[in-house]
Amino acid sequence: MNYKKENLKQGITFHKINTNKFKTNLFAIFLTTKLDRETITKNALLAAVLRRGTKKLNTQEEISKSLENMYGANFDCGVEKTGDNQVIKFYLESINNEFLPSQENLSKECLEILLDIVFNPFLEDNKFKQEYVDGEKENLKQIIQGKIDNKARYAYDRCIEEMYKNEPYGLYKYGYIEDLENINSQNLYEYYLELIKTVKIDIFVSGDLDENIISEIKENEIIKNLEERIPKYNINNENIQKNKVDEPQVISESMQITQGKLILGLDVLENKKECKYWASVYNIILGGSANSKMFQNVREKASLAYSAGSSYLRQKDNIFIKCGIDIPNYEKTLGLIKEQLKQMENGDFTDDDINNAKILISSTVGSIPETQDSEITYYFSQELSDEFVSIEDYIKKINEVTKQQIIEIAKNIQINTIYFLKD
Repeated sequence: MNYKKENLKQGITFHKINTNKFKTNLFAIFLTTKLDRETITKNALLAAVLRRGTKKLNTQEEISKSLENMYGANFDCGVEKTGDNQVIKFYLESINNEFLPSQENLSKECLEILLDIVFNPFLEDNKFKQEYVDGEKENLKQIIQGKIDNKARYAYDRCIEEMYKNEPYGLYKYGYIEDLENINSQNLYEYYLELIKTVKIDIFVSGDLDENIISEIKENEIIKNLEERIPKYNINNENIQKNKVDEPQVISESMQITQGKLILGLDVLENKKECKYWASVYNIILGGSANSKMFQNVREKASLAYSAGSSYLRQKDNIFIKCGIDIPNYEKTLGLIKEQLKQMENGDFTDDDINNAKILISSTVGSIPETQDSEITYYFSQELSDEFVSIEDYIKKINEVTKQQIIEIAKNIQINTIYFLKD
Protein backbone atom coordinates (compact mmCIF):
# COMPACT_ATOMS: atom_id res chain seq x y z
CA MET A 1 0.00 0.00 0.00
CA ASN A 2 1.30 3.48 -0.85
CA TYR A 3 -0.17 5.00 2.33
CA LYS A 4 1.08 4.83 5.87
CA LYS A 5 0.59 6.86 9.02
CA GLU A 6 2.44 7.39 12.26
CA ASN A 7 1.48 9.06 15.53
CA LEU A 8 3.98 11.85 16.20
CA LYS A 9 2.41 12.52 19.60
CA GLN A 10 -0.96 11.71 21.10
CA GLY A 11 -3.51 13.64 19.01
CA ILE A 12 -0.97 14.54 16.29
CA THR A 13 -0.73 12.19 13.29
CA PHE A 14 1.59 12.14 10.28
CA HIS A 15 0.32 10.65 7.00
CA LYS A 16 2.52 9.83 3.99
CA ILE A 17 1.19 8.97 0.54
CA ASN A 18 3.91 7.68 -1.79
CA THR A 19 3.19 8.43 -5.44
CA ASN A 20 5.37 9.14 -8.47
CA LYS A 21 2.44 10.08 -10.72
CA PHE A 22 3.00 13.81 -10.30
CA LYS A 23 5.76 16.36 -10.70
CA THR A 24 4.50 18.03 -7.55
CA ASN A 25 4.41 17.32 -3.84
CA LEU A 26 1.38 18.32 -1.79
CA PHE A 27 1.60 19.14 1.91
CA ALA A 28 -1.44 19.64 4.12
CA ILE A 29 -2.25 20.36 7.75
CA PHE A 30 -5.78 19.75 9.05
CA LEU A 31 -7.05 21.00 12.41
CA THR A 32 -10.21 19.13 13.41
CA THR A 33 -12.65 20.10 16.12
CA LYS A 34 -16.31 19.47 16.89
CA LEU A 35 -18.89 21.67 15.19
CA ASP A 36 -20.03 24.14 17.81
CA ARG A 37 -22.15 27.29 17.57
CA GLU A 38 -19.79 29.12 19.96
CA THR A 39 -16.64 28.54 17.91
CA ILE A 40 -17.68 27.98 14.29
CA THR A 41 -17.25 31.63 13.26
CA LYS A 42 -13.92 31.95 15.07
CA ASN A 43 -12.55 28.88 13.28
CA ALA A 44 -13.58 30.24 9.88
CA LEU A 45 -11.97 33.58 10.72
CA LEU A 46 -8.78 31.95 12.02
CA ALA A 47 -8.05 30.25 8.72
CA ALA A 48 -8.07 33.64 7.00
CA VAL A 49 -6.09 35.51 9.68
CA LEU A 50 -3.32 32.90 9.85
CA ARG A 51 -2.59 33.22 6.13
CA ARG A 52 -1.88 36.96 6.55
CA GLY A 53 1.56 36.62 8.12
CA THR A 54 4.03 34.64 10.23
CA LYS A 55 6.76 35.65 12.69
CA LYS A 56 9.30 35.26 9.88
CA LEU A 57 7.13 36.57 7.03
CA ASN A 58 5.02 39.37 8.50
CA THR A 59 2.70 40.04 5.55
CA GLN A 60 0.78 38.15 2.89
CA GLU A 61 3.03 39.81 0.33
CA GLU A 62 6.14 38.39 2.00
CA ILE A 63 4.59 34.92 2.09
CA SER A 64 3.68 35.19 -1.60
CA LYS A 65 7.20 36.38 -2.49
CA SER A 66 8.75 33.50 -0.54
CA LEU A 67 6.49 30.99 -2.31
CA GLU A 68 7.38 32.52 -5.69
CA ASN A 69 11.06 32.04 -4.87
CA MET A 70 10.26 28.40 -4.13
CA TYR A 71 9.67 27.83 -7.86
CA GLY A 72 6.10 29.12 -7.72
CA ALA A 73 4.78 27.03 -4.82
CA ASN A 74 1.05 27.49 -4.16
CA PHE A 75 -0.66 27.97 -0.80
CA ASP A 76 -4.36 27.74 0.04
CA CYS A 77 -6.49 27.43 3.17
CA GLY A 78 -10.12 27.31 4.26
CA VAL A 79 -12.70 25.52 6.39
CA GLU A 80 -14.89 22.50 5.73
CA LYS A 81 -17.75 20.79 7.51
CA THR A 82 -17.04 17.05 7.63
CA GLY A 83 -19.79 15.18 9.41
CA ASP A 84 -20.17 16.83 12.83
CA ASN A 85 -16.64 18.24 12.65
CA GLN A 86 -15.28 21.55 11.43
CA VAL A 87 -11.88 21.23 9.77
CA ILE A 88 -9.47 24.11 9.18
CA LYS A 89 -7.36 23.11 6.17
CA PHE A 90 -3.99 24.41 4.96
CA TYR A 91 -2.36 23.25 1.70
CA LEU A 92 0.98 23.92 0.06
CA GLU A 93 1.93 22.49 -3.34
CA SER A 94 5.44 22.58 -4.79
CA ILE A 95 7.61 21.04 -7.49
CA ASN A 96 9.18 17.72 -6.58
CA ASN A 97 12.88 17.98 -5.70
CA GLU A 98 13.72 15.71 -8.64
CA PHE A 99 12.62 18.36 -11.15
CA LEU A 100 14.56 21.29 -9.64
CA PRO A 101 17.39 22.85 -11.66
CA SER A 102 19.74 22.59 -8.66
CA GLN A 103 20.08 20.19 -5.76
CA GLU A 104 18.11 21.55 -2.80
CA ASN A 105 15.60 20.30 -0.24
CA LEU A 106 12.49 22.19 -1.33
CA SER A 107 10.22 19.73 0.49
CA LYS A 108 11.75 20.66 3.83
CA GLU A 109 11.34 24.38 3.04
CA CYS A 110 7.68 23.80 2.17
CA LEU A 111 6.98 21.97 5.41
CA GLU A 112 8.70 24.69 7.43
CA ILE A 113 6.73 27.54 5.87
CA LEU A 114 3.44 25.62 6.16
CA LEU A 115 4.09 24.85 9.82
CA ASP A 116 5.01 28.51 10.38
CA ILE A 117 1.75 29.73 8.86
CA VAL A 118 -0.30 27.45 11.11
CA PHE A 119 1.70 27.56 14.35
CA ASN A 120 3.82 30.73 14.27
CA PRO A 121 1.43 33.57 13.36
CA PHE A 122 2.50 37.19 13.15
CA LEU A 123 1.64 39.03 16.38
CA GLU A 124 1.49 42.67 17.40
CA ASP A 125 1.53 43.47 21.14
CA ASN A 126 1.16 39.75 21.89
CA LYS A 127 -2.05 39.37 19.92
CA PHE A 128 -3.12 39.12 16.28
CA LYS A 129 -2.65 42.29 14.28
CA GLN A 130 -5.92 44.21 14.51
CA GLU A 131 -5.70 45.31 10.86
CA TYR A 132 -5.55 41.67 9.75
CA VAL A 133 -8.46 40.64 11.96
CA ASP A 134 -10.65 43.57 10.86
CA GLY A 135 -9.89 42.95 7.18
CA GLU A 136 -10.69 39.25 7.38
CA LYS A 137 -13.84 39.92 9.41
CA GLU A 138 -15.10 42.04 6.54
CA ASN A 139 -14.13 39.39 3.97
CA LEU A 140 -15.89 36.68 5.99
CA LYS A 141 -18.97 38.86 6.35
CA GLN A 142 -19.16 39.15 2.56
CA ILE A 143 -18.79 35.37 2.15
CA ILE A 144 -21.63 34.72 4.61
CA GLN A 145 -23.85 37.34 2.97
CA GLY A 146 -22.97 35.97 -0.47
CA LYS A 147 -24.29 32.47 0.24
CA ILE A 148 -27.65 33.62 -1.08
CA ASP A 149 -26.18 34.32 -4.53
CA ASN A 150 -26.02 30.65 -5.53
CA LYS A 151 -29.68 29.72 -5.22
CA ALA A 152 -29.20 25.96 -5.69
CA ARG A 153 -26.51 25.82 -3.01
CA TYR A 154 -28.54 28.12 -0.75
CA ALA A 155 -31.59 25.84 -0.99
CA TYR A 156 -29.47 22.78 -0.21
CA ASP A 157 -27.89 24.48 2.83
CA ARG A 158 -31.32 25.62 4.05
CA CYS A 159 -32.70 22.09 3.77
CA ILE A 160 -29.81 20.81 5.90
CA GLU A 161 -30.32 23.65 8.37
CA GLU A 162 -33.98 22.70 8.81
CA MET A 163 -33.27 18.94 8.97
CA TYR A 164 -30.62 19.47 11.62
CA LYS A 165 -32.14 22.38 13.50
CA ASN A 166 -30.51 22.70 16.95
CA GLU A 167 -27.95 20.03 15.98
CA PRO A 168 -24.28 20.63 15.07
CA TYR A 169 -24.63 19.59 11.43
CA GLY A 170 -27.21 22.31 10.87
CA LEU A 171 -24.56 25.00 11.40
CA TYR A 172 -23.18 26.98 8.45
CA LYS A 173 -19.48 26.21 7.98
CA TYR A 174 -18.46 29.88 7.68
CA GLY A 175 -20.36 30.88 10.80
CA TYR A 176 -22.64 33.85 11.46
CA ILE A 177 -22.40 37.61 10.95
CA GLU A 178 -23.78 38.38 14.42
CA ASP A 179 -20.79 36.58 15.98
CA LEU A 180 -18.22 38.71 14.17
CA GLU A 181 -19.03 41.85 16.14
CA ASN A 182 -17.64 40.42 19.38
CA ILE A 183 -14.44 39.01 17.92
CA ASN A 184 -11.28 41.10 18.25
CA SER A 185 -7.54 40.52 17.88
CA GLN A 186 -7.12 39.72 21.60
CA ASN A 187 -9.91 37.20 22.18
CA LEU A 188 -9.31 35.54 18.81
CA TYR A 189 -5.65 35.00 19.73
CA GLU A 190 -6.60 33.65 23.15
CA TYR A 191 -8.98 31.22 21.46
CA TYR A 192 -6.26 30.24 18.96
CA LEU A 193 -3.81 29.40 21.77
CA GLU A 194 -6.36 27.13 23.43
CA LEU A 195 -7.31 25.53 20.09
CA ILE A 196 -3.71 24.68 19.19
CA LYS A 197 -3.27 22.93 22.56
CA THR A 198 -6.34 20.73 22.19
CA VAL A 199 -7.26 20.29 18.52
CA LYS A 200 -6.72 17.10 16.49
CA ILE A 201 -3.79 17.71 14.13
CA ASP A 202 -3.18 15.72 10.94
CA ILE A 203 -0.15 16.39 8.74
CA PHE A 204 -0.25 14.93 5.21
CA VAL A 205 2.48 14.69 2.59
CA SER A 206 1.84 13.33 -0.90
CA GLY A 207 4.38 12.80 -3.64
CA ASP A 208 7.66 11.14 -4.50
CA LEU A 209 9.26 11.81 -1.12
CA ASP A 210 12.11 9.97 0.57
CA GLU A 211 11.98 8.51 4.06
CA ASN A 212 13.85 11.51 5.52
CA ILE A 213 10.61 13.48 5.49
CA ILE A 214 9.36 11.89 8.70
CA SER A 215 12.60 12.60 10.58
CA GLU A 216 12.55 16.20 9.31
CA ILE A 217 9.08 16.63 10.73
CA LYS A 218 10.01 15.03 14.05
CA GLU A 219 13.07 17.29 14.32
CA ASN A 220 11.10 20.45 13.54
CA GLU A 221 11.06 22.75 16.58
CA ILE A 222 7.35 23.53 16.15
CA ILE A 223 6.41 19.85 16.28
CA LYS A 224 8.74 19.31 19.24
CA ASN A 225 7.00 22.10 21.16
CA LEU A 226 3.44 20.91 20.52
CA GLU A 227 1.86 19.26 23.52
CA GLU A 228 0.22 15.87 23.51
CA ARG A 229 -3.56 16.09 23.68
CA ILE A 230 -6.74 14.05 23.82
CA PRO A 231 -8.62 15.82 21.01
CA LYS A 232 -12.38 16.10 21.05
CA TYR A 233 -13.87 15.34 17.67
CA ASN A 234 -16.70 13.23 16.29
CA ILE A 235 -16.23 9.80 14.72
CA ASN A 236 -17.96 10.30 11.36
CA ASN A 237 -18.79 6.66 10.74
CA GLU A 238 -20.43 6.03 14.09
CA ASN A 239 -23.81 4.39 13.79
CA ILE A 240 -26.44 7.05 14.30
CA GLN A 241 -29.95 5.86 15.02
CA LYS A 242 -32.43 8.08 13.21
CA ASN A 243 -35.99 8.36 14.46
CA LYS A 244 -38.93 7.65 12.20
CA VAL A 245 -41.11 10.64 11.35
CA ASP A 246 -44.86 10.44 10.85
CA GLU A 247 -44.86 13.16 8.20
CA PRO A 248 -41.97 15.05 6.61
CA GLN A 249 -41.64 18.70 7.53
CA VAL A 250 -42.38 21.02 4.62
CA ILE A 251 -40.49 24.32 4.40
CA SER A 252 -41.32 26.91 1.76
CA GLU A 253 -39.46 30.18 1.24
CA SER A 254 -39.90 32.98 -1.26
CA MET A 255 -37.21 34.88 -3.09
CA GLN A 256 -36.95 36.81 -6.34
CA ILE A 257 -36.12 33.88 -8.62
CA THR A 258 -37.29 32.53 -11.96
CA GLN A 259 -36.58 28.84 -11.28
CA GLY A 260 -37.82 26.99 -8.21
CA LYS A 261 -35.39 24.89 -6.15
CA LEU A 262 -36.86 21.73 -4.67
CA ILE A 263 -34.76 19.76 -2.17
CA LEU A 264 -35.83 16.56 -0.43
CA GLY A 265 -33.78 15.42 2.54
CA LEU A 266 -34.03 11.65 3.03
CA ASP A 267 -32.98 9.65 6.10
CA VAL A 268 -31.39 6.21 5.70
CA LEU A 269 -32.84 4.42 8.74
CA GLU A 270 -30.74 1.26 8.41
CA ASN A 271 -27.45 2.10 10.13
CA LYS A 272 -25.26 -1.00 9.83
CA LYS A 273 -21.83 -0.15 8.41
CA GLU A 274 -22.19 -2.36 5.33
CA CYS A 275 -25.42 -0.54 4.50
CA LYS A 276 -23.43 2.53 3.48
CA TYR A 277 -22.28 0.60 0.39
CA TRP A 278 -25.86 -0.45 -0.34
CA ALA A 279 -27.00 3.17 0.00
CA SER A 280 -24.24 4.34 -2.38
CA VAL A 281 -25.49 2.03 -5.14
CA TYR A 282 -29.12 2.90 -4.34
CA ASN A 283 -28.35 6.61 -4.72
CA ILE A 284 -26.74 6.22 -8.15
CA ILE A 285 -29.76 4.29 -9.46
CA LEU A 286 -32.15 6.84 -7.92
CA GLY A 287 -30.51 10.07 -9.03
CA GLY A 288 -26.73 9.90 -9.17
CA SER A 289 -26.18 9.56 -12.91
CA ALA A 290 -27.58 10.39 -16.34
CA ASN A 291 -29.17 6.91 -16.42
CA SER A 292 -30.90 7.38 -13.07
CA LYS A 293 -34.63 7.38 -12.39
CA MET A 294 -34.62 11.05 -11.45
CA PHE A 295 -32.83 12.13 -14.60
CA GLN A 296 -34.67 9.87 -17.02
CA ASN A 297 -38.20 10.06 -15.59
CA VAL A 298 -38.47 13.45 -13.92
CA ARG A 299 -36.25 15.49 -16.23
CA GLU A 300 -36.31 13.75 -19.61
CA LYS A 301 -39.67 11.94 -19.96
CA ALA A 302 -41.91 14.19 -17.87
CA SER A 303 -39.94 17.38 -18.62
CA LEU A 304 -40.72 18.64 -15.13
CA ALA A 305 -37.22 19.69 -14.15
CA TYR A 306 -34.31 21.59 -15.65
CA SER A 307 -32.06 19.57 -13.39
CA ALA A 308 -32.84 16.46 -11.32
CA GLY A 309 -30.49 14.28 -9.32
CA SER A 310 -29.48 13.06 -5.90
CA SER A 311 -26.39 12.79 -3.73
CA TYR A 312 -25.51 10.57 -0.78
CA LEU A 313 -24.03 12.17 2.32
CA ARG A 314 -22.25 9.17 3.77
CA GLN A 315 -21.15 10.74 7.07
CA LYS A 316 -24.72 11.57 8.06
CA ASP A 317 -26.61 8.78 6.26
CA ASN A 318 -28.72 11.18 4.23
CA ILE A 319 -29.68 11.30 0.57
CA PHE A 320 -30.59 14.67 -0.92
CA ILE A 321 -32.76 14.93 -4.02
CA LYS A 322 -32.25 18.23 -5.85
CA CYS A 323 -34.39 19.64 -8.64
CA GLY A 324 -34.57 22.93 -10.49
CA ILE A 325 -38.18 23.33 -11.66
CA ASP A 326 -40.79 25.73 -12.96
CA ILE A 327 -42.55 26.92 -9.82
CA PRO A 328 -46.08 25.80 -10.89
CA ASN A 329 -44.75 22.24 -11.34
CA TYR A 330 -44.09 21.77 -7.62
CA GLU A 331 -46.91 19.31 -6.86
CA LYS A 332 -46.43 17.27 -10.04
CA THR A 333 -42.67 17.01 -9.50
CA LEU A 334 -43.03 16.05 -5.85
CA GLY A 335 -45.55 13.36 -6.75
CA LEU A 336 -43.29 11.91 -9.45
CA ILE A 337 -40.29 11.90 -7.07
CA LYS A 338 -42.28 9.94 -4.51
CA GLU A 339 -43.22 7.52 -7.28
CA GLN A 340 -39.50 6.92 -8.01
CA LEU A 341 -38.88 6.19 -4.33
CA LYS A 342 -41.73 3.69 -4.35
CA GLN A 343 -40.36 2.00 -7.47
CA MET A 344 -37.04 1.53 -5.71
CA GLU A 345 -38.85 -0.13 -2.77
CA ASN A 346 -40.61 -2.45 -5.21
CA GLY A 347 -37.36 -3.43 -6.91
CA ASP A 348 -38.40 -1.75 -10.15
CA PHE A 349 -34.86 -1.47 -11.51
CA THR A 350 -32.76 -3.84 -13.60
CA ASP A 351 -29.49 -5.71 -13.23
CA ASP A 352 -28.09 -3.32 -15.83
CA ASP A 353 -29.02 -0.41 -13.56
CA ILE A 354 -27.11 -2.07 -10.71
CA ASN A 355 -24.08 -2.90 -12.85
CA ASN A 356 -23.93 0.60 -14.33
CA ALA A 357 -24.11 2.10 -10.84
CA LYS A 358 -21.29 -0.14 -9.63
CA ILE A 359 -19.16 0.74 -12.65
CA LEU A 360 -19.68 4.46 -12.04
CA ILE A 361 -18.82 4.25 -8.33
CA SER A 362 -15.82 1.98 -8.98
CA SER A 363 -14.54 4.34 -11.66
CA THR A 364 -14.98 7.39 -9.43
CA VAL A 365 -13.34 5.80 -6.39
CA GLY A 366 -10.67 4.17 -8.52
CA SER A 367 -9.69 7.55 -9.96
CA ILE A 368 -9.05 9.07 -6.50
CA PRO A 369 -5.27 8.44 -6.71
CA GLU A 370 -5.19 10.44 -9.96
CA THR A 371 -5.46 13.67 -7.92
CA GLN A 372 -3.28 14.37 -4.90
CA ASP A 373 -5.92 16.45 -3.14
CA SER A 374 -8.57 13.75 -3.65
CA GLU A 375 -6.29 11.05 -2.27
CA ILE A 376 -5.49 13.10 0.83
CA THR A 377 -9.21 13.78 1.32
CA TYR A 378 -10.00 10.06 1.05
CA TYR A 379 -7.43 9.01 3.64
CA PHE A 380 -8.43 11.86 5.93
CA SER A 381 -12.05 10.65 5.79
CA GLN A 382 -10.74 7.24 6.87
CA GLU A 383 -8.88 8.91 9.73
CA LEU A 384 -12.15 10.45 10.95
CA SER A 385 -14.00 7.15 10.80
CA ASP A 386 -13.78 4.22 13.17
CA GLU A 387 -12.41 1.84 10.55
CA PHE A 388 -9.91 1.90 7.69
CA VAL A 389 -11.02 0.78 4.23
CA SER A 390 -8.52 0.87 1.37
CA ILE A 391 -9.61 2.09 -2.05
CA GLU A 392 -9.38 -1.49 -3.36
CA ASP A 393 -11.54 -2.85 -0.53
CA TYR A 394 -14.04 -0.03 -0.99
CA ILE A 395 -14.53 -1.01 -4.65
CA LYS A 396 -14.76 -4.69 -3.66
CA LYS A 397 -17.53 -3.93 -1.14
CA ILE A 398 -19.44 -1.92 -3.76
CA ASN A 399 -19.25 -4.79 -6.25
CA GLU A 400 -20.62 -7.21 -3.65
CA VAL A 401 -23.89 -5.27 -3.22
CA THR A 402 -26.97 -7.28 -4.28
CA LYS A 403 -30.38 -6.24 -5.58
CA GLN A 404 -32.03 -7.51 -2.40
CA GLN A 405 -29.75 -5.30 -0.29
CA ILE A 406 -30.67 -2.27 -2.39
CA ILE A 407 -34.37 -3.04 -1.90
CA GLU A 408 -33.77 -3.42 1.83
CA ILE A 409 -32.22 0.05 1.93
CA ALA A 410 -35.09 1.44 -0.17
CA LYS A 411 -37.57 0.17 2.41
CA ASN A 412 -35.60 1.88 5.15
CA ILE A 413 -35.61 5.36 3.64
CA GLN A 414 -37.93 8.13 4.75
CA ILE A 415 -38.50 11.69 3.60
CA ASN A 416 -37.45 13.89 6.51
CA THR A 417 -37.67 17.37 5.00
CA ILE A 418 -39.11 18.93 1.85
CA TYR A 419 -37.68 22.37 1.13
CA PHE A 420 -38.95 24.57 -1.70
CA LEU A 421 -37.49 27.90 -2.75
CA LYS A 422 -40.03 29.74 -4.90
CA ASP A 423 -40.85 33.17 -6.30
